[in-house]
Amino acid sequence: MNSDAVSTLLAKNPSLKTAKAKLEAMEPGAFVMHKSWGFGQIKSYDENAGRLIIDFEGKPGHPMDPAFCVTTMDILPAKHLLVRQKTDAATIARLIADEPAELVAQALTAYDNNATTAIDLELTLAQVIGEDKFKKWWSAAKKAIAKDPRIAVPAKKTECYVLRDEPVSVESEIVEKFNGTRSARRRILLAEELLDTAGRQEVHADFAAILKGVADAVKDSNQIDGAERLYGAAIRDQLAKLAGVDAATLEPSQSSLIAEARDLPALAEKIPVHFQREFLELTKATHPIECRDILFNLLKSSQGKFTTEVINFLVENDYADDLAATFKRWQTEQNLRAPVLLWIVKNRHSKKFAKLLNELISPRLLSAIFFAIDYEALQAANARRIPLADALSEDQELIPDLLATADAETARDLANTLMLNQGFEELTKKSLLARFIKIFPSIQSLVANDAESKDEQLIVSRASHDRKREEYEVLISKKIPENSKAIAVAREHGDLKENSEYKMAKQDQQVLMAQKTQLQRELAHARISDFKDAPANQVGAGSIVEVKTDAGATARYTILGAWDSDPQKNIISYKTPLGLALLARKVGDRVAVKTGGAEENYTITKITRYVDAAS
Repeated sequence: MNSDAVSTLLAKNPSLKTAKAKLEAMEPGAFVMHKSWGFGQIKSYDENAGRLIIDFEGKPGHPMDPAFCVTTMDILPAKHLLVRQKTDAATIARLIADEPAELVAQALTAYDNNATTAIDLELTLAQVIGEDKFKKWWSAAKKAIAKDPRIAVPAKKTECYVLRDEPVSVESEIVEKFNGTRSARRRILLAEELLDTAGRQEVHADFAAILKGVADAVKDSNQIDGAERLYGAAIRDQLAKLAGVDAATLEPSQSSLIAEARDLPALAEKIPVHFQREFLELTKATHPIECRDILFNLLKSSQGKFTTEVINFLVENDYADDLAATFKRWQTEQNLRAPVLLWIVKNRHSKKFAKLLNELISPRLLSAIFFAIDYEALQAANARRIPLADALSEDQELIPDLLATADAETARDLANTLMLNQGFEELTKKSLLARFIKIFPSIQSLVANDAESKDEQLIVSRASHDRKREEYEVLISKKIPENSKAIAVAREHGDLKENSEYKMAKQDQQVLMAQKTQLQRELAHARISDFKDAPANQVGAGSIVEVKTDAGATARYTILGAWDSDPQKNIISYKTPLGLALLARKVGDRVAVKTGGAEENYTITKITRYVDAAS
C-alpha cells in the first residue's frame, strides 16, 4: 500500500494509527504469513475495493481487508527462510543438503534478538524442507546443530534456539547448562556429554566443580532411581580420572551399589545399552562366588540387547556348557521366555553358537514359541508388535527348520495351536499355516474343517451375546493372566516333577484355554437377532408355540436364540431337542421328542411371534 492509500485507510479507521508502519509494509511483492491461509505474496492493492490481492498456496488472487490483516498476518523480512526459498532457492537447497547448522543460523537472523522457540523453528523448517522429508532430515541435522558453537540449543521445545553474539565451545555450553540445572538426572547426562568432549579438548577449568556436582547427585539425590545412581557413579568415576582424583575415595562406589541392590534384574532393565557390558563386569567382580547363578537369573528376565549381552558374556566366561544345559532345562520346564526364544531363533545358524543351539531347534521349541507369543498377546493392553511373532512370520525358513524332526501328528497339533493363538492376525495365521501344509499336506483338512465350521451361524439375542462377550472378556483379561502369574510363581519353586502347585496351575491353564477356544468359536459364529424376521405361519427362532400332548396336557414355549434358555419361564433355545423338533412345523403338525429314555408326542395348536407378544 502506498502512503496515500494508507492515509485514506487511517482517516476512515483512526484506531489503526498504531499499525501505520505495518500497513505501509503491505506493498506488492512482500511475502506474508497469515494465521489461516499460511504463506503467500501480496500481488497488488485494489484501491476501489479497498482490498489487498494476495496469492496464497492453492488460493491465488485472494482479496483481503488490510484492517483485518493487521492482526492476522505478518510481513516476513527478506531474510526469512520461506522468502529466501522463493528468492534464492539454489542457496537454500545447498544448505539443506550440506550445511544444516548454517541453515539454522541464517534462519535465526530473521527473528528479533536472533532467537525463536524450538516449536516455531521446526514449523518453519518443515515448510521449507517438506513435511515428508523433514523428520528424517531434522534427526540428523540436530546433531550438527548441537556441535555448532554459534547456536544455543534449548532443552525443551518451549524454550528458544539462540544465535549467539559470540561463539561458545560445546564444552563451555555444557558447563553452562550444568551450572544452570539442579536436576540430578540432568546433571549426570550433561556430565556424560562433557566426557565425550574431553577426549578432543583440554580439560575445562571447572572440571572439579562438575565432578563435585555429579558426586553429590549420586550420593544424596532422591530424584534418581537405582539404575541412574549406578550409571551416575560410573560417569563420576570417569570424571575423577580426568580430574586426577582417586575414584576409590568417592562414595557410594559402583561395587557397593551392585552389592546392595535388592533386585539386580530390575536394575539391569533400566541401565543404558552402552553400559550393559560394564554392568556385567561389575556384577562378576562384586559377586565372584555367586556370579554364575546371578548371570543366569539376569538372563531369564532379560530383554532386547541385554539378552545378547548376557549370553555373550556367559560364553566368554566359559559357561557355554552350563548355558546349553540351562536352555534344555528351561525348555523342559516351559520356562523359555520370549526374548531368549527370539535370540535362539535369530542365532540358530550361527557357527559360534551351533553346538549350543542345535538340539534346541525342534518342534518342542515351536510349541514354546507359540506359548510365549500367546502369553504376550494376552498380557498386552493394546495391539503392540510382538517381536517373536514378527520373527516367525518374516523368517521363511524358521517353521521348516523347527518341523524338520516332527511327525504328522505333532505337526497337526502345532498347527491347531497356531490357529487358536491370540498373537497373530488371521491373514498371518493363514500364511504360517501354508508353511505347515507345504511340509505336511494332510494338515490341509484343518483349513477345510475350519471353513466349514465358520459357515454355521448361531442365532442369538443381543442380551445373551453381551453376557457371552462379558464372560470372554473376564476370561482373557482376568482369569488367564492370573493363571499365567500362578504358573510363573510355581515355576520359581523348583523341581517341576514334584511341584503340585505347578501341576494344578497347568491343569487350570488347559481348562481355561479350552474355554477360551470354545467362547471364541461361539462368538465368531454368533448372529445377533431381534427376532423380527420370525415367520407367523410356522415355527422359527422367535416363535411362541402352544402344544398339546396325547394325554391332553397343554404347554406354551417361547423359542429364542442359542443362548437364551430359561426353563423356569418356558423359554427354550432353538438348539435344544424340543426346539429343533418344532422348527419349521405348522399348526396341526405332530412331533415326537426324545428326552432321556422316554419319547413324548406333541401336537402344535397355535403359533404366534415373540415380537408381537412383547409389543
